[in-house]
Amino acid sequence: MPTKKTGVIVALATVITLLIIACNKNKTELPQEDPVAKYLNLPATVFNYTNPAMPAYLLSPPIQGQINTAANNQTTDWGATLGRVLFYDKTLSKNKTISCASCHKQENAFSDFETLSKGFNGGLTGRNSMSLIDAKYYPNGRFFWDQRAATLEQQVLMPIQDLVEMGITLDTLVKRVQDQPYYPTLFTKAFGNTTINSDLISKAISQFVRSIISYQSKYDQGRQTFPAAPAPPPNALFPNFTAQENRGKEIFLSPIGGCAPCHGSETFTAPDVKNNGLDAMLTDRGFGAVTNIPTDNGLFKVTSLRNVELTAPYMHDGRFATLEQVIDHYNSGVKNHPNLSPQLRLPNGQPRLLNISAADKAALVAFLKTLTDRNVTSDVKFSNPFK
Repeated sequence: MPTKKTGVIVALATVITLLIIACNKNKTELPQEDPVAKYLNLPATVFNYTNPAMPAYLLSPPIQGQINTAANNQTTDWGATLGRVLFYDKTLSKNKTISCASCHKQENAFSDFETLSKGFNGGLTGRNSMSLIDAKYYPNGRFFWDQRAATLEQQVLMPIQDLVEMGITLDTLVKRVQDQPYYPTLFTKAFGNTTINSDLISKAISQFVRSIISYQSKYDQGRQTFPAAPAPPPNALFPNFTAQENRGKEIFLSPIGGCAPCHGSETFTAPDVKNNGLDAMLTDRGFGAVTNIPTDNGLFKVTSLRNVELTAPYMHDGRFATLEQVIDHYNSGVKNHPNLSPQLRLPNGQPRLLNISAADKAALVAFLKTLTDRNVTSDVKFSNPFK
């Protein structure tokens, strides 16, 4: 028969066993740490990427007609959120040191202050990294300076695969994304399930890029004083402008400056490639290297001038350090390239030069600075989400 002492020992053993079971049970029932919250600074309520409070003139049919959003990739708040994370994720490069944002910095209006950007191993890109602001409004939907990407969805995957820029294959890209603990939740919110492939990665980054739009500059504030006008007359005085800024606007929009034919939309871009007389002889074939058509040699994409104050250096090769140098080029430096765009030719075939005074050159620069929108360069919804 068991002794009293043995009974006590059995009872104690039973209690200890029950405590261990209870502890283990409690341990398994503790909620797992949310990997999204662990690694990312994302808001409790998703940011609004799809319906910003834009002024009416930017919602007009002509501007809406410029939009290049793919029919099968409409921007959603969660899609752009996922795209934002991918845009800033350095694990998408070969040695995990470079992200899309490394060459398209928010504070530089999503461009690079370097003449040529540095890739994952210190190599340099072939051209200057252009601003991504208002990429949504480039009418023909082609991307890169030479328009070699037919869509934004194609473009966003090409730097990732470039041997200088980010240096990985699409298979490696997918594996890298699959390996990060925060992505299953984000892909589910964006696309309805945890499937991760290069097509969905491309779509998400494209949604984020198309959400980066500018509509809160000093120009926009002045433009809203003429809400009913399809476009304000060149000599319309914006009450929030200085006399110099209004003079610069007049030069820009009128034949005096001749800037509007290539930058005349409210998004300050044009739907095609141009040759702006940087060189008399070819140093870069540009669009011609894509099409192999001689008349396309030396043609490059016309980028938006919104936030141009923040996107130096300028041109496809970053040759101009300041806006003053850019204006000087158009004032007296346009070269007679065989494919010089018609907007920069006189009836006699010679290059068209501004030949304006120093005061008017300064006024033109002052107007260009009214296109600066520091909201888009500081808005947290476009910023680095990683902790």
